[in-house]
Amino acid sequence: MTGDVLHGPELDPETRTEIETGESGLLDGRVRLQQPLAGYRVAIDPVFLAAATPAVSGSEVLDLGCGVGAAALCLLARVPECRITGWDIQPDMVELARQNAALNDCSDRFRVVCRDGLCRDIEQHARFDLVMTNPPYQAAGTSSASPHAGKARAHQEEDGDLWDWLNAAFYCLRPGGYLTLIHRADRLHDLLSGLRERCGDITIHPLWPGRGRPARRVLLRARPGSRAPTRLLPGLELHGPEQHFTADAEAILRHAGAVTLD
Repeated sequence: MTGDVLHGPELDPETRTEIETGESGLLDGRVRLQQPLAGYRVAIDPVFLAAATPAVSGSEVLDLGCGVGAAALCLLARVPECRITGWDIQPDMVELARQNAALNDCSDRFRVVCRDGLCRDIEQHARFDLVMTNPPYQAAGTSSASPHAGKARAHQEEDGDLWDWLNAAFYCLRPGGYLTLIHRADRLHDLLSGLRERCGDITIHPLWPGRGRPARRVLLRARPGSRAPTRLLPGLELHGPEQHFTADAEAILRHAGAVTLD
């Protein structure tokens, strides 16, 4: 794949503004992350997204809506021999993602482009082995948007709805490739409605906050064109007594373990 086909046209980088940032860490400090001090801040969701993405050495991965690069950098910490392209529409986040790639010595394996990943504006679409994405969780108009523009865009559908995100992912996958995403459990019906006509081998992995509590997040993997059946896995319990992370959750959040969806 050539660079132009792989990355597509860039948006104007001059639209970015200066924002105050600070450094934090993921994976017990293995990943260093510059991120805004105000607005949307990375939590555990991109860590689990990276853990569930089935990359191997040589995989070409697209991080659709990469933000500051948290999921991509966590995936590279586990599979350093893969190559990741990050697309994001926000110039500020793209600049931070590029800084974070350099901060973690990954610039040769994590390339970030400022572009609208939901817009099919190139003659040839990119073909990736894997697409991972953490779309906005709230449908447009279902709740009051955050007054902070970056946080509002991260949490609520603005540039496109869930169907647009799924279509964009399908558009970028090579035949036989996999989409992996994390989303709210209460939108599982919307996810399956958008996937069932085009995908098989759909695997759902709930993330339970604690024993006996409803799942709030689901990891989902799907393969366009497949006719394999849908599977609901036992999932992962995040918290044990006194709200401490369980050993299985710690293995992912601290030690870059994988979430097995096979």
